[in-house]
Amino acid sequence: MSFQAYIDNIQKKTGKSPDDFKNLAEEKGFLKNGELTVKATQITDWLKEEFELGHGHAMAIYASLKGKTE
Repeated sequence: MSFQAYIDNIQKKTGKSPDDFKNLAEEKGFLKNGELTVKATQITDWLKEEFELGHGHAMAIYASLKGKTE
């Protein structure tokens, strides 16, 4: 599955775009000045619990928060 397919599936499931997740991560203090302040595990645990994402999909959001787009 391509990175974009992961993002599309996440948006379909949650109604949230990568920018929405970025804003939520900033609100939670996980992201400051565009830089992650926590480890991947905290991000993935949050996404799994709050949005019921699987590990691969949570890692795709983590990657997008780190600035990866492909």
